[in-house]
Amino acid sequence: MHRSKTIAILFVCLASVSWGKDFNGPRAFEFTAKAVEFGPRPPNSAPNHKLQAYILAQLKTRGCAITEDPFVAKAPQGPVPMKNIICKFPGKSGKAIVFSGHYDTKTIDGFVGANDGGSSTGFLLELAEALAGAPRKDDVYLVFFDGEEAYGEWSDDNSLYGSRHLAEKWAQDGTLRRIKALINVDMIGDKDLSLAWNSGSTMALQNLVWETAAKLGYAENFPHTGGVTGDDHVPFIDRGVPSLDLIDFEGDFWHTTRDTMDKLSAKSFQILGNVLMAVLKELEARN
Repeated sequence: MHRSKTIAILFVCLASVSWGKDFNGPRAFEFTAKAVEFGPRPPNSAPNHKLQAYILAQLKTRGCAITEDPFVAKAPQGPVPMKNIICKFPGKSGKAIVFSGHYDTKTIDGFVGANDGGSSTGFLLELAEALAGAPRKDDVYLVFFDGEEAYGEWSDDNSLYGSRHLAEKWAQDGTLRRIKALINVDMIGDKDLSLAWNSGSTMALQNLVWETAAKLGYAENFPHTGGVTGDDHVPFIDRGVPSLDLIDFEGDFWHTTRDTMDKLSAKSFQILGNVLMAVLKELEARN
């Protein structure tokens, strides 16, 4: 990710729909710890491939339709094989809701990315567990992006490799037209959770998440301060998809070797999990 400083609602009765199990923050924390155990995970590295295998093994027990989305990124140093992993819980409406995050880490010696790359991976794996076995109104996609990080200096062409690839692919096959909302999670495990108000996101969607958080008693974790963040939601925003980036930039360990599991808390995972499960319920209730 890169930082620069700088609807009428129709509710319908869905009594017959189960929303799934409760989100389990401690388990999301443990999934994150497992990802971090593989070590630094830049694209096309051995640890990155091991994490891919772990993600796929976990998803195969959740009853979702899995798509492996390999591609070759044009990086500054030359072609780099990468792979997005997509888990789909099918619905019947023809509409779709997407939750996404990246699993790669930036190429920094000794950088294990507990919060930056690890927390999004753990969160999405637990979200898959929470959604497993429940019938859905809308398709719900969980997308694990590869290649979010830049090689050296961030630029429009040197970053967001996985999300740029998938946005283009989904534009071509028509998936983008079906998406009600895309919510990207990144660096969401910090013990002192403070998610940035992102003026580069879709305001209606951001308002929904912040209002839901306030209703659940988490207003202090969703302040109205922040800025513009370049992250995996941007290629979808650029193509007209209502999208939101959830990211905590308050820590002082971003892109340092101090980004380790001791900086994270299961409570932070639980807070965001509770909020997004409630947001999903609201989004699915909308036509």
